[in-house]
Amino acid sequence: MRFKKILLILSMFIIPLIAFPETGERLWMRYSPLPDDVQSRYAGLFSVYFEPGSSTVNVAKDELNKAFRGMMEEGLQFQDNIRKSSLLIGKGISRKAEIEGLEEALKKCGSEGYVIKSAEIDGRKKIIVSANSDAGILYGTFAFIRMMQTGRSPEDLNIIEKPEYDLRLLNHWDNLDGTVERGYAGHSIWWNRKKDYDSLKEHYQTYARANASVGINGTVLNNVNADPQVLTHDYIEKFARFADLLRPYNIKVYMSVNFSSPAIIGGLEDSDPLREEVRQWWKQKVAEIYELIPDFGGFLVKANSEGQPGPQDYGRTHAEGANMMAEALEPYGGIVMWRAFVYSPSGDDRAKQAYNEFVPLDGEFHENVIVQVKNGPVDFQPREPFSPVFGAMEHTPLMIEFQITQEYLGFSDHLAYLAPLQKECLESDTYVNGPGSTVAKTTDGSIFNQTHSAIAGVANIGRDTNWTGHHFAQANWYAYGRLAWDHTLAADDIAVEWVKMTFSHEPDFVQPVLNIMMRSREAVVNYMTPLGLHHLMGWSHHYGPEPWTDIEDARPDWLPRYYHNASEYGIGFDRSESGSNAVEQYSEPLRSMFNNPGTCPENLILWFHHLPWDYRMSSGLTLWDELCYHYYHGVDEARLMQKQWDRLAGMIDRERFDHVQHKLKIQTREAVWWRDACLLYFQTFSGMPIPHELERPEHDLEELMELEFDMTHHN
Repeated sequence: MRFKKILLILSMFIIPLIAFPETGERLWMRYSPLPDDVQSRYAGLFSVYFEPGSSTVNVAKDELNKAFRGMMEEGLQFQDNIRKSSLLIGKGISRKAEIEGLEEALKKCGSEGYVIKSAEIDGRKKIIVSANSDAGILYGTFAFIRMMQTGRSPEDLNIIEKPEYDLRLLNHWDNLDGTVERGYAGHSIWWNRKKDYDSLKEHYQTYARANASVGINGTVLNNVNADPQVLTHDYIEKFARFADLLRPYNIKVYMSVNFSSPAIIGGLEDSDPLREEVRQWWKQKVAEIYELIPDFGGFLVKANSEGQPGPQDYGRTHAEGANMMAEALEPYGGIVMWRAFVYSPSGDDRAKQAYNEFVPLDGEFHENVIVQVKNGPVDFQPREPFSPVFGAMEHTPLMIEFQITQEYLGFSDHLAYLAPLQKECLESDTYVNGPGSTVAKTTDGSIFNQTHSAIAGVANIGRDTNWTGHHFAQANWYAYGRLAWDHTLAADDIAVEWVKMTFSHEPDFVQPVLNIMMRSREAVVNYMTPLGLHHLMGWSHHYGPEPWTDIEDARPDWLPRYYHNASEYGIGFDRSESGSNAVEQYSEPLRSMFNNPGTCPENLILWFHHLPWDYRMSSGLTLWDELCYHYYHGVDEARLMQKQWDRLAGMIDRERFDHVQHKLKIQTREAVWWRDACLLYFQTFSGMPIPHELERPEHDLEELMELEFDMTHHN
C-alpha cells in the first residue's frame, strides 16, 4: 500500500509532465487505471489459469494481461493448476473440474459464443470463462475485460452469450490509390501507404483488437466501386498478408470485385455470366485466391448500379450473375454478398427499385449468395423507413447494411450517435409473418430458416490518429459491433459502456455525455431533414444544404428537388396509392398506415406524402409552422449539446476535450446554416412567415445559394 501511495504522488506531480497526450489512438481499449472501488472487486483475480491453444487463444491471453497491467496496475500470475487459480479460461475447463451447469450452458453458445460463470471448486470461489471454440475464448475474454472496464461486479455471474448474426462485417470503401469514398478520417489504412508492412503491424493489430473486442469477424478491404486490378496476383498477395495478420483475431478478409473483370484484366471478349469461358475464368481466379488465403471469406459485388457493370449488361438477371460467382466460391465455403442498392433512370420512384428488381428473384439465388440491403429504401438518410425488401424474400438470406461513416450526417464534423438509428430500423415491425416480425428477425434467421445470417457496416475508419476523425465517431464503430453481436442491446446501455471505456467512470461526466449522445441523432434529423424530408444535401458532396440544386442534364433522382417537390401547393414525395404507390411494397397494416397522412408517423409524413403548407398536424400547427419549429429545435439541441460539453471542462484530458469542443462549435454553426438555407428556400414557395416567437434567420438566401462548397472546409 505504501508503494501505491508513492506511485499516486508521482502520478500527480511528475507523470503529467512526461505523459503522452490523449490522441484517441487507443480507442476504447485505453485500459487506464480503474477507480479504487472497481479495482477492489477484481483484486482477487490475479492468479489465472489460461488453457494453452492456438494463436487466437494466445492473443486473448496477451490482451487479458495487457488489460490487467493497465487497469489494475499489476500483471497477471499465470498458473498451470486450476485449483491454484481464481480465474479459469479455456475450452476444456469442464473436463478438468466439475462445474455445475457449465456443460449445459456451453450447448447454448454455438461456435462463437461463450460462458462467464461464477463457480466453486474445492470450496474456493472461481470465475470461469469457457467456450466451444478458440473464437469463443477470444470473445469471452474481451467480454470479461469489458466487465472490468465498465465496473460491473464479478459476483454471481451466469452469462451465456452467442452472436445474433453469423457474419458481422465492416465494409471499407477504400480505393487502391489510398483515397476513401465517403471517408472523413484521412486516407485508407490498407492501400497506397508509404510505410512498409512490418512498421504498420502494431497499427493493424489495434484495428484487429478493436474489432474482436466487439465481435466483428469479417472485413471487406476495398471499395464496392471496385477497381478490377484488385484481382491481379500482386493485390491477392497483399490481401493474403492482411488475412494472415487478422486471422488470430477471428477476422476473415473479403474482396469487392468488379463484374467486368474477366474482360478488363482477363482479356476475354466480354463478362457474360452464362458464357462458359467467363465462368471458368472466375473459377480459376477463385482457386488462385484460396491457394494464398485458405479461409478467404468471399466477394462483395455492386452490379448494375450507379454505372457499375453487371449481368443486366448482357440481358441476364442479378441471380444469374451472383450464382456464377457463387459456383466458383462454393467448393471453398466462400460466399457472395450481392448488393441490392440499384436504381436506374426508369422514371419510377427510386425508393421502389430494389424491391422491384430483387423480390421477383426470391428463391433463384444459390445458398451461398446473400443479398445485401441498405437499411432504408433510398440511401443512408438521417431518417428513412426500413427497406420493404426486408421480409419480402423468404428464400434468400438478406444482409442488412448500415452506414457507420456519416455521409449524410455531417461527416466527421457533427456528433451523431448512430445506435438509435440502427435500433430504429432493427426494431421496426415488417408484419410479414404477423406482429413481431421485426427487421432484425427477418435477417438473423429467427423467422426464415436460411443458411446464413449477416450484417454489414460501411466503415468510418481512416489514417487519422483517432481513427474516425471525430472522437465521438468511435462510438459508432463500437456500437455497430455490439449491435451486430446482440441487436437486443439498448442504445443507451451501449453508450454508457463506451463512455466509461473511452473517457471516465465519473457519474458527473457519464450522465451529461450520455444525454448528449442520445439526443444527437434526432438533433441532426431536425436541423437537416425533419418530418420525412430527405436528400436535401448537395448532390455531389452530400454535406451542406442545397435544396435548390438544379443541374442541367443530371439525373433527376440525384437532385434534392426530386425528393422534396416543393411548390406553392406544398412539399413532400407522394408515395401513397395516388402517387408512386411505394406503400404497396409494405405489408399490412403498414401499407394502410403509411398511405393515410392522418395515420402515417409524422416523422415520416413527407417521405410518403406531398401535403399543402397549411395542412394541420397533430399539434394543431400548420405543416409550415411545424417544419419551422423542427428546424429551430434542431439548432437549439446543437447549442445545448455544445453548452453541456463546455461544462465538462477539466473532467477529462485537455487534448480530447478541446477537439470535441471545436467540433461542436462547427456543428452548431452549421446547424444554423442548415436551418436558414432550408427554411428560407422553402419559404419562397410557402409564402408564409416564420413564427414570430422564433429568432430571425442569420443568413440571406441569395448569399447561401451562391456559396461554393469547399470539400476541405469541414476539417
